[in-house]
Amino acid sequence: MTVTNPPTRVAAASPRPAARRPNRMRAWATRAPLLPALIFMIVVTQLPFVATLVISFFDWNALYPDQRHFAGLANYSEVLSTPELRRSVWTTVVLTATVVLVSLLLGLVLALLLDRRFRGRAAVRTMLIAPFLLVPVAAALLWKHVLFNPEYGLFNGVLHWIGGDGAAQPDWISEMPLIAVEASLIWQWTPFMTLILLAGLQSRDPQLIEAARVDGAGGRQVFVHITLPHIRRYIELSVLLGSIYIVQNFDAVYTITSGGLGTANLPYTIYQTFYQAHENGLASAAGVIVVIGSLVLATFALRVVSSLFRAEVSR
Repeated sequence: MTVTNPPTRVAAASPRPAARRPNRMRAWATRAPLLPALIFMIVVTQLPFVATLVISFFDWNALYPDQRHFAGLANYSEVLSTPELRRSVWTTVVLTATVVLVSLLLGLVLALLLDRRFRGRAAVRTMLIAPFLLVPVAAALLWKHVLFNPEYGLFNGVLHWIGGDGAAQPDWISEMPLIAVEASLIWQWTPFMTLILLAGLQSRDPQLIEAARVDGAGGRQVFVHITLPHIRRYIELSVLLGSIYIVQNFDAVYTITSGGLGTANLPYTIYQTFYQAHENGLASAAGVIVVIGSLVLATFALRVVSSLFRAEVSR
């Protein structure tokens, strides 16, 4: 009778430090090419923001550098309590909300039209994207001189052509300054909204729409119950990204109205406070508030983008 010994279990050898070292070296070797870009980004973006944050706690006028002193949160309190700065905050909110909502509605209409097949659709899509590709200052100058000018602008020229010599020739910028700035920004940002919403429309499942039509659903029912819920996240993404960019807009306000007639938003007020009043601490505090607001919007935008990616992966 032969007795066989039970198989002995061999303990798994723990990885030695020498085995871990090549993996770490390989990981650092793959990350090393990214280090110059990371260092450059930190130097260019984060260090200036830290300097701005530090200056925002000081009462610092550039004309009297020897009199600067630590002021704590006094600059932030002044930003939120001074009537001019409060008015610029309100103007920023109104300008951003108006431009984003109108651009979103126009972009949705254009996206629905471009989602249909017709001859020349590629050319029309290219022409609709063109305003977004213009330099913001060039777009603002175009609206100020080519369209809004009371003497040779296109709008007054059309009114004169329709009504003759007795037609009204309004000074668009003087009579409706905020609307003039909003119109310029809406014209430039509508293509951005159109592109995002068109991407959402073209990601719909055509079989689902065909099944709904077979069941007797009309165009309105398909839009309300299928299309609109599907592009809801794309709408949220458009609103958040548009808000982030338009909150920081400076070019249109500076070029069209120079911040006058109640159109000074917070970025223009920061420029005015820093370069004209030379109040470095106050301007820095206002800039930090803009950055914090933009970061809050960017956080929501990143969450929407991540949810979009998760939804696409799970399909």
